[in-house]
Amino acid sequence: MSGSPMRVVIAEDAAIMRDGLTQTLSRRGHQVVAAVPDAEALLAAVGEHRPDVAIVDVRMPPTHTDEGLRAAKAIRRDYPGVGVLVFSQYIEARSAADLFAGAPSGVGYLLKDRVADVSDFIEALTRVARGGTVLDPEVVGQLLGASRRTDALATLTPREREVLALIAEGRSNTAIAETLFISAGVVEKHVASIFAKLGLAPSDTDNRRVIAAIMYLES
Repeated sequence: MSGSPMRVVIAEDAAIMRDGLTQTLSRRGHQVVAAVPDAEALLAAVGEHRPDVAIVDVRMPPTHTDEGLRAAKAIRRDYPGVGVLVFSQYIEARSAADLFAGAPSGVGYLLKDRVADVSDFIEALTRVARGGTVLDPEVVGQLLGASRRTDALATLTPREREVLALIAEGRSNTAIAETLFISAGVVEKHVASIFAKLGLAPSDTDNRRVIAAIMYLES
């Protein structure tokens, strides 16, 4: 799907944000098949249009708590081929962990006030639509903080924690090496050590690595 137009459903209760996302995507050749203000309309739109990806806010009517995340989980359960990018000002760690644990691919969580570049946002959306995983580092931190501290997690070194956070962003070993200014070989050793300490078999697929880590931390 890289470079191909995406069919997108947007669920955002703030009209200006909803319109802005619609215009941003449309100007770049993507088709917004529905832009709705609440979770009920989101589920109906996804059922009708079967888009490539849905952009979902967390807090929407009627209670403005976690309607968006609950709808996102329903989409992943009922329409597993539809990617879901949660795009919000808020981190709901417990519900987010459930979302990622239950959907091993095609899921992302970005914070609105940390997305400074439209191209980066489109790239993240495309990755999710293709079945990849995207996580803002702040979300990773909240997921780690909300998880029960295990003896295995406590054995990770500070550098291994940095590497794990970058893995959870969907970074490749090469990208991690560039970010931390270390060699690819050192990154490979850190990754092997992380998964050994967590009791998880390493995988060449970044998506599996992200979800396996989060599932472990929430188990």
